[in-house]
Amino acid sequence: MTNPAPRRPVVLASASPARLGLLRQAGLDPRVIVSGVDEEAITAPTPGELARVLAEAKADVVAGLLSDGELVIGCDSVLELDGQAYGKPADAEEATARWKSMRGREGILQTGHCVIDLASGRRVSATASTVVRFGTPDDAEIAAYVASGEPLSVAGAFTLDGRSAPFLDGIDGDHGNVVGLSLPLLRRLLADLGVRITDLWV
Repeated sequence: MTNPAPRRPVVLASASPARLGLLRQAGLDPRVIVSGVDEEAITAPTPGELARVLAEAKADVVAGLLSDGELVIGCDSVLELDGQAYGKPADAEEATARWKSMRGREGILQTGHCVIDLASGRRVSATASTVVRFGTPDDAEIAAYVASGEPLSVAGAFTLDGRSAPFLDGIDGDHGNVVGLSLPLLRRLLADLGVRITDLWV
């Protein structure tokens, strides 16, 4: 009887606890290494392309620190509104203004994904897009939400799995993508590299 192949080590190039949580719920247990990429220094022609380029940059930095055949997953999210890309707001004032401009409207949450296979040297990347329909919180509700501090730490100044959930009327697309990582897209990217996601289960 032959022994099964050892499970591939997986590394998440992101500080996001939401992304880590999604991967763990899906049966993976990645090691986390934060890239430290200066997101403000990176530009791209469109919000979707920006999300992908940022994900690639994060994965590249972390892959450069490793040498043991790891699978490196990099992700980054931006909110597209009126063709512009919005990441984390710089301060409470910006978060307040952002929410006042978003309420009652639709935006697109763009999450770039990059997977680098250090065993083969191959890499794949793509962006997942989910439409978000914002509700109409009043000024007092927006002020209370901004005072909680949550919008300062999430792309687009909102999250689907936190205090802003009551202010979101719905989405069209992948729920996980709005939280921070599209598991269906990740499975497809891994498959492109010849890796079954089930082989990474712990």
